Amino acid sequence: MDVLRIPAAVTSRLPGRLGESVGPPVVSVVRLQGVISAQAAPVPRQVLSISSLEKVLERAFAPERLAAVALVINSPGGSPTQSELIGNRIRALAAEKDVPVLAFCEDVAASGGYWLACAADEIYACSTSVVGSIGVISAGFGLDGLIERWGVTRRLHTAGGSKSRLDPFLPERPEDVAWLTGLQEQLHERFTGWVRERRGDRLATDTELFDGEVWLGERARALGLVDGIGSAHDVLTERFPDAEQRPVEQRRPLLARLGAGGSAARAGLPGGVAGAGHELLSALETRAAWARYGL
Repeated sequence: MDVLRIPAAVTSRLPGRLGESVGPPVVSVVRLQGVISAQAAPVPRQVLSISSLEKVLERAFAPERLAAVALVINSPGGSPTQSELIGNRIRALAAEKDVPVLAFCEDVAASGGYWLACAADEIYACSTSVVGSIGVISAGFGLDGLIERWGVTRRLHTAGGSKSRLDPFLPERPEDVAWLTGLQEQLHERFTGWVRERRGDRLATDTELFDGEVWLGERARALGLVDGIGSAHDVLTERFPDAEQRPVEQRRPLLARLGAGGSAARAGLPGGVAGAGHELLSALETRAAWARYGL
């Protein structure tokens, strides 16, 4: 009697218990590349948000024979809220599935990028990786001189004295800067608390850890920000020699795969010029985020 034999490469991907008894263990590899923001990407570099990563993370933790989840991080940071949401989701799934999470810093894991790395149980970096920037930064543009030069008057009507803080078309007010500084201090305290919670006694006692500085991989290891030096491929191959390293990628919408949508589709819509101006400023902000680390 002939017996149908299904290759392990196929059965390992079958849902539920159909492929549970055969096939190698799985290490899911999730690439976290880009600025962290709830806004759509103004340039081709990917933007990371909880909405774009929710399904990706769920699929990463779904395999029956899951041995670990690896996060390959290349991010200069971004939104504190999105960083927290993504980090918390990773920790919740790791606790639910009871599997280790390993993070691998590539070019840069700074600010919010390092926040994401701290969601892992172990952090690795390359010797040339830029790691750290445990601080808070806010940036914008002062356009009051520009509109004055063009003879444009800003007309602003509010109910509530705090509604017009840091308006880019008005001169900056000292009281607005003081308010922003207080907000930044609270966010910084939350960030340092997360790092201490996740890294514990592995951290060095240096006070410079939390002043927004960045370091290369070896120095980051000496400070306790990372656990070792090595790439995702090398470390995972050594730690899980029998496991299949399985990439889990974000599924792009059909229109995006066909090259439709985005800026090109909006070009003919009303307000397209204003939209293009907004996207240009967003692109400059994104470019500046990477440029802080020489990238």
